[in-house]
Amino acid sequence: MSKNKGTKASLYSRCLNGIERVGNSLPHPIILFAIFALAIVVISAVCAMLGVSATGNLVSGGELKETTVTAVSLLTKDGLQYMFTSAVTNFTTYAPLGMVLVAMLGVGVAEQSGMINSLLKRVVSVTPARLLTPVIVFLGVMSNVASDAGYVILIPLGAMMFRACGRHPIAGLAAAFAGVSGGFSANLLIGTLDPMLAGITEAAVSILDPTYKVQVMGNYIFLFASTFLITILGTIITDKVVEPRLGVYNDAETGSEDLTLTTVSEGEKKALRSAGIAALIFVAIIVACCIPEGSFFRNEAGELMGNTPFVNSIVVLIALLFFIPGSAYGLKAGAFKGSGDIANAMSRSMADMGSFLALAFVSAQFINYFSYTKLGTILALSGASLLESANIGLIPLIVIFIVFSAFMNLFMGSASAKWNILAPVFVPMFMLLGYSPELCQLAYRIGDSSTNIITPMMTYYAVIIMFAQRYDKKAGIGTITATMLPYSIAFLVCWSIMLIIWLTVGLPIGINTPIFYPA
Repeated sequence: MSKNKGTKASLYSRCLNGIERVGNSLPHPIILFAIFALAIVVISAVCAMLGVSATGNLVSGGELKETTVTAVSLLTKDGLQYMFTSAVTNFTTYAPLGMVLVAMLGVGVAEQSGMINSLLKRVVSVTPARLLTPVIVFLGVMSNVASDAGYVILIPLGAMMFRACGRHPIAGLAAAFAGVSGGFSANLLIGTLDPMLAGITEAAVSILDPTYKVQVMGNYIFLFASTFLITILGTIITDKVVEPRLGVYNDAETGSEDLTLTTVSEGEKKALRSAGIAALIFVAIIVACCIPEGSFFRNEAGELMGNTPFVNSIVVLIALLFFIPGSAYGLKAGAFKGSGDIANAMSRSMADMGSFLALAFVSAQFINYFSYTKLGTILALSGASLLESANIGLIPLIVIFIVFSAFMNLFMGSASAKWNILAPVFVPMFMLLGYSPELCQLAYRIGDSSTNIITPMMTYYAVIIMFAQRYDKKAGIGTITATMLPYSIAFLVCWSIMLIIWLTVGLPIGINTPIFYPA
């Protein structure tokens, strides 16, 4: 029996290794995304010439309208003008660009002052080794309250913490990425995605029932419980599948400094205390600013969470949370002699971002070309129409819809954009079958989250490759895909099974939200 298990494990490992080899045999990620962009140009021209189109109900301006979407060619006068005139805008409005650069200004100071190294050694010394993985995965899931901040903060920190413990840093990166992106819909709190999707769902509901109000917390109970499922699955996959496959990490491969766990010196302890005091003062000031009902961190409704100035400022606040203690640490430890050294540390952190900037430019063009040509929208509308005509029972419908949403996520990275397309088709279908709109929305969120970690269409995929290349210069799309595929499969299967069991038992999926539509 053990031999058979070994054979199966070996076969599984060979499959992942094969995926990694094929992926990494592709050109450099910068060249690859440039090829992808060029391919979209050619495909769009062919599809436009053939008159490829799709018709369906789309939500626009809060209203539902039947719309025919036709492929748009980039090899026309308008298309060529778009490619040349929008190249700079595509780059400067690329979502991860500003977030990564701003965050790295703060993180770079904390890292070069020596604070992160000392802090990691301190954290590792007090954290039981068996809890490191679940803590990183759990923090990843929780980070989506701060929108996308987890991508640029927690994922590199996860790699650094694993490395400080003598474990493979890419396993730490994978654990954090699995929580941040694979568990993007799960949380113990309400995040920015909840009201956004609820608004789209309500617009789709108006087809049948203009009086029905979709609850913002309509998926909360199920997603609260899902936080623990994702944490458990992420921990098991990291410790039992991903890290054993990666093997022992050779620090010499990257020529980086030795981060082996050692005793924190007295000087480091004093500097950490100064950093801690600076951090506490900063946090206290921010909390004090958040408390008043008329705080500039609150929106017009007086809310602190959701689409509010506080949430929209989270990246800057996190950057400052690294910058201020990092500066205090560096001055106390002697790493910084004055403000000039701090400024130089910021400059060095930006100098290290050159490869990311080049990759971000071509990645931004590819994603915007795909959006401009309407190819993703046509794919989604065509697939939705096919599923609508299937006319099957609830459980098979949910399973197929989850898988379909997961598949569509490979071609359209934006959760809200896909839901704008799919909601008008599937929400009324679920309602006519006697099931609540929130249930349809929940099934979509499971499928959408599960494949975030394996699709290059995910906005931050290029960022993850850049982080991985710090520890493996040969890392590419194949490395990330092969590493994250076990998480994606486990999340998709187990999360779907959990929903089926939930429906069978008849548990509520959200606050004041039944499974059945109260027709």
